[in-house]
Amino acid sequence: MTTHPNKVALITGANRGIGLETGRQLAKLGFTVLLGVRDLAKGEAAVRGLDGHVEAIALDVAAPEAAMQAAAEVERRFGRLDVLINNAAIHYDSGARALRPDWTVIREAFETNVFGVWRTASAFAPLLVAGGHGRLVNVSSEGGSLASMGAGAPAYSTSKATLNALTCVLAGELRGSGVLVNAICPGWVATDMGGAGGRPVAQGAAGIVWAATLPDDGPTGGFFRDGKRLPW
Repeated sequence: MTTHPNKVALITGANRGIGLETGRQLAKLGFTVLLGVRDLAKGEAAVRGLDGHVEAIALDVAAPEAAMQAAAEVERRFGRLDVLINNAAIHYDSGARALRPDWTVIREAFETNVFGVWRTASAFAPLLVAGGHGRLVNVSSEGGSLASMGAGAPAYSTSKATLNALTCVLAGELRGSGVLVNAICPGWVATDMGGAGGRPVAQGAAGIVWAATLPDDGPTGGFFRDGKRLPW
């Protein structure tokens, strides 16, 4: 098992579910893990349940200035960021229909699932590039795949499809910088959002960790689950 004792990873939406489990797995690999959370008290409680060097950091991706403030804090305290995992997401609106749109839910979904990711990636890109070996992982969903998309979950599926498009654009802009950018579908996982019946959280998080620890000759600009390519 390769360890990464001098590397720093930040995960958004990380006080529970897939984000928290991803932090657990990265900490076991030796990363300094920063759990990006809206509520610091909840983040600090989550930290107490993990081993290794793990800290909570305030980062509400839906707040316009939060990402820039968090990036400045990470640079001041750690001087680097090697891995950014955009995990925060909301509104799996499975019972909704696009022809009966709830614009509040749709706007909130895009604010977090797309614009929040966009702001965070933009804020932290200079740190990822500075290290020369950065990894930017966008936690997406096969629900955003145009190849299989159908009726249902319109806010969630269209926001994740847009996130996939953003992943391709970011990968193109960062190509040659040493930063690898990929979208990862963790699969249907038994979390608060996914509900009961999904596969274990640890299994879903493992694919995210795979993308976060790719070698320098690894893929970029791809869409994967369990290390295997998915159709866009």
